[in-house]
Amino acid sequence: QVQLVESGGGSVQAGGSLRLSCAASGYTVGGYCMAWFRQAPGKERERVAAIWGDNDDWTSLKVSVKGRFTISKDNAKNTLYLEMNSLKPEDTAMYYCAAEASRGGACAKYTYWGQGTQVTVSS
Repeated sequence: QVQLVESGGGSVQAGGSLRLSCAASGYTVGGYCMAWFRQAPGKERERVAAIWGDNDDWTSLKVSVKGRFTISKDNAKNTLYLEMNSLKPEDTAMYYCAAEASRGGACAKYTYWGQGTQVTVSS
């Protein structure tokens, strides 16, 4: 059974930093497309960042977080990360990690989802 468990969320002031983690069990993070999504109250869920490739050497970031967020994996720890710096109030949302079920996917169909971790940024 695949489980994705996020952690690392919290409340910070604008300009602060957080690192989100997504620990996987029953699933090998290496070589599969994984992503971070977020959803703010009253808004649609949006993809923030994705990582894919045989060597996880491709990443994609939402324009509004480029230069501030970094997505990465630690295969030894079987964990996905989202490093978030220079946080803004508009980054406030529930953050979810997601994973595709097949290797070499197009990062378009996410089968596995975590339960989410809340990030709140105050001005």
